Amino acid sequence: MAAPLMEKLSESLGSPEPAVRLILSVLVGYPCALLYRQFFFHQPPTVIHLYHAISGLSLAAFNFGTQLYHSALCVLVQFLMMRLMGRTITTVLASFIFQMSKLNEEQKRSALANVPSLLEVIGFSYFYGGFLVGPQFTLRSYQRLVKGELTDCPGQPPNSVIPAMKRFSLGLLCLVIYAIFSPHYPDSYYLTDEYDAQPFWYRCVFILLWAKVILYKYVSCWVIAEGVCILSGLGYNGLGQNGEHQWDACANMKVWTFETTPLFTGTIASFNINTNAWVARHVFKRLKFLGNKLLSQVTALAFLAIWHGTHSGYLLCFSMEFIIVNVERQAQALVRDSPLLTRLANSPLYPLIYLVQQFIHWLFMGYPLVPFCLFTYDKWLRVYSSIYFCGHIFFFTLYLGIPYLRKVLVPRKERSEKKED
Repeated sequence: MAAPLMEKLSESLGSPEPAVRLILSVLVGYPCALLYRQFFFHQPPTVIHLYHAISGLSLAAFNFGTQLYHSALCVLVQFLMMRLMGRTITTVLASFIFQMSKLNEEQKRSALANVPSLLEVIGFSYFYGGFLVGPQFTLRSYQRLVKGELTDCPGQPPNSVIPAMKRFSLGLLCLVIYAIFSPHYPDSYYLTDEYDAQPFWYRCVFILLWAKVILYKYVSCWVIAEGVCILSGLGYNGLGQNGEHQWDACANMKVWTFETTPLFTGTIASFNINTNAWVARHVFKRLKFLGNKLLSQVTALAFLAIWHGTHSGYLLCFSMEFIIVNVERQAQALVRDSPLLTRLANSPLYPLIYLVQQFIHWLFMGYPLVPFCLFTYDKWLRVYSSIYFCGHIFFFTLYLGIPYLRKVLVPRKERSEKKED
């Protein structure tokens, strides 16, 4: 009965059935959180774990069917490693492969004092607020939620309905934008003769607009899921500097920054925040033994690429991110050190410069997204060939040209001081 109903719903919405199941599951997180607040907040931890496990596993079965066994097996194996090996270096090596270094203060806050029970691990792994699309959060945070510690009213459910509804409304707006415009910018258009026949400028502008639209798919899911976490209490983040209660512990998007920044690094910093923080905490910072920040960055991005999957498109996307970010940092340093460029950046011409920056920014945000979304070599190579690998040429030209521009635009004294630093 459910399968034909979902087929009809997906046909009426013009969306793939897995996508419809996903967004419905994210939305179901809100009634799940309300039930938790109303009936389970004061229950013993075992009852709460059981509720989260059953609700999460039900949503997993709704989305993945019999393929649920894959994630369930991963959870079981991870639990057995913790139970059998305990809090040891061997456990970390076996579950994460990387060599464990001494814990810093941030890692100590998320470290576990005791090995959790199987029910606790299942409840955490399938928590309805995060297991489908994120955000990432620690088992320590989940344990504090179950103990009733993540609330602005000790002993009572948190006053988080209004903050949660604000994120829900914002996420719903992003979802509506995506639903309206995505049919006009499908991934499949890249592989048509019609796209190949368009002028070069049109193909580039299509990439820019497609990137802007396609990212709303991720933004909407993350912001809606964040609202679920806030409603349950998991999003509580203590008091701010002015004594106000904060609900951003599970914030995965800074939407205003995402919409207004003209920088690639700004977009990355505002996008998928918790996953980036998780990679920084558990991968990047544990690579200090390499003694090279760039090598640690490359390794962390390679981990992210493989974590997404083995398609060549993922590897190309994250390798392009590494190149783009480092070239942008060199360009920012050039503007900062050059009196002429600094005056230009602070002149009345900046609004025009900002528009040019945004055009370049979104064109080349879309450029690495093409292989990310098309996955395979034959598909993304066709698109890159049609636009003459303009992104590669642009950034490699900047990479080679910025040192020469520094010699022309940066005073010799400034260059000398930089060398000494």
